Amino acid sequence: MKTILITGCSSGYGLETARHFHAKGWNVIATMRTPRAGILPPSPRLRVLPLDVTQPDSIARTLDVAGPIDVLVNNAGLGLFGAFEATPMATVREIFETNTFGTLAMTQAVLPQFRSRRAGLVINITSSATLAPMPLVAAYTASKTAVEGFTASLAFELAAFDVRVKLIEPGYAPSTRFTANGTERMQGLIPEAYAPLARDIFATLGQPAAVTSELDVAEAVWLAANDASPRLRYAAGADAVALAGQREGRDSALVL
Repeated sequence: MKTILITGCSSGYGLETARHFHAKGWNVIATMRTPRAGILPPSPRLRVLPLDVTQPDSIARTLDVAGPIDVLVNNAGLGLFGAFEATPMATVREIFETNTFGTLAMTQAVLPQFRSRRAGLVINITSSATLAPMPLVAAYTASKTAVEGFTASLAFELAAFDVRVKLIEPGYAPSTRFTANGTERMQGLIPEAYAPLARDIFATLGQPAAVTSELDVAEAVWLAANDASPRLRYAAGADAVALAGQREGRDSALVL
């Protein structure tokens, strides 16, 4: 029976992924900054542990309690919407600390056990913003694009040890708490000069042709976790799948 450790399980993708893998019979270690009672059903195959991916001591404690794992899912992340011109660099650093450095730190912490066993899988959650960049999410997109480059390089680096690394690229998911979780952080980030642009974007987001659900992401993680092929990227959600197809078309055109 395999064990998966998932970061950022308090809501959204992480919570649904924990439920999905538990339902499939895996041992699940669901982590979050502040564990909440009742968020997941009691089960001998499921543990909820505290974890702040920006704190080395927290990472070390959690992995020590968790014991050996087979799959790490780096899902913990912060959202940010606003004009880059108005975004304090302290806020940009906060986004990178969780989205980028948190992912790197968790990955680095589990690699010794994976390498020594010559087995293990790291799955990093990014965003369709890396497939089709959009305005007013520049810092957020930068934090996720950095993870994409890191993951692609690391996959080559770890292949010699039979350790695999994969990417999940979710689309736009209005049912998650992406905006709600960052409301305070986003205050004042839309100056008057950017207001018309922001209104246009919100109008577009309010009438999407296709969206991504939490289950779409959980199923993509499940596919990646059980795919022994060297495939690196897995789009999650109809909108992300469409964007990934466009990217492949552009890449093919460049080759030709």
